[in-house]
Amino acid sequence: METYTQNSKKITFGIFTGIAVFFLFILIISSMVTIETGHKGVVFKTFGKGIDTTQIPLEEGFHFIAPWNKVYKVDVRQQQLFEQMKMLSSNGLDIQMDATVWFQPRHKDLAKLIKLRGPNYIDDVIKPAIRSAARNVVGRYTPEEIYSTRREAITKEIFDETENILDNNFVRLKNILVRDVTLPPTIKTAIERKLKQQQEALEYEYRLQKEKKEAERKRIEAKGIKDFQDIVSMGISEKLLRWKGIEATLKMSESPNTKIIVIGGKDGLPIIMNPEK
Repeated sequence: METYTQNSKKITFGIFTGIAVFFLFILIISSMVTIETGHKGVVFKTFGKGIDTTQIPLEEGFHFIAPWNKVYKVDVRQQQLFEQMKMLSSNGLDIQMDATVWFQPRHKDLAKLIKLRGPNYIDDVIKPAIRSAARNVVGRYTPEEIYSTRREAITKEIFDETENILDNNFVRLKNILVRDVTLPPTIKTAIERKLKQQQEALEYEYRLQKEKKEAERKRIEAKGIKDFQDIVSMGISEKLLRWKGIEATLKMSESPNTKIIVIGGKDGLPIIMNPEK
């Protein structure tokens, strides 16, 4: 009987020991946290004040925490978000805009971001911010301005308004790119036709300007030639021409070829006659 009691105690002790070891193992496993590359950890203290906004986030790597606490793992790298938004232009027409947004949570405010905005801050903060800013900006412009002439300015305005919203929500906006703007087919066709006509008008104006410049060049060239001729003609007198004629006659008279030179021809210049003809 005594032996049975001793064995029973040993079995009971073994069971309790096994249970204790099991729970200890579970406790150790629950206390281990690994923060992946590009992430930081924000600790929620169950029996404390929750998230302490002054705490330093857990860095990448392996950590031990109290098993009753919870760790929010937050991606702190630059991230991108693709958004398709429908909105109204200044004259009430439907506009669809596709945009890409690059953002990054501010590392030093990570605890505030999770505590005050929640771990789903992308859906709860960033998406509403970009949609609100885009609607406000697009509502100030006509479809033609959105589609062509003011697209770059509109993108900058959307960026500025979104940045102001996110700056108060612990997120840094990196960039916004408007990839595509979709208009009603009839409006798009009308705008494209107008843009084509404007290009043709610009091309025609360019040709006119080119022809005007060429005509001006020719006029300047002709004036230069005329001025040159006037200068030359002013320097050549009748006496000079006669003297040059006499010089030429004297040189020809010295030639061995047979000829007859008559002095006192027209204008007082010598006349050269070839007796062979």
